[in-house]
Amino acid sequence: MSCQLTDNDFYEPIYGSLSRIQSLFDDYQREKFTVRPPEFFSLELCGEAGELANLEKKLWKGKTIPMESVQDEAADVMIALMNYANARGINLADAVNIKLKRIEEKRLRLEQTGEQY
Repeated sequence: MSCQLTDNDFYEPIYGSLSRIQSLFDDYQREKFTVRPPEFFSLELCGEAGELANLEKKLWKGKTIPMESVQDEAADVMIALMNYANARGINLADAVNIKLKRIEEKRLRLEQTGEQY
């Protein structure tokens, strides 16, 4: 069974929630930590994503990794992304909604030709 989501069902809740979360991250970062340039947060984001990828590689190889470690690194990636976006003045809610709409347009075009996204 296919589920048809409307903009109100999908995009608007993301926009409202993500905007609020990003704003709270910005307030917290500015109040509690040293101001850093966007380049710092970009490098931090790369480092944290690399740590997460390394854990995934180990899991892929069959090693036992506590899920708490994976969760921790995923959280670090999100925090670094929020800090980067705030330092760069990127509104993630706008950016994510624009990107999701482009993805959906492409998915629908491919679906019409029998292809999968």
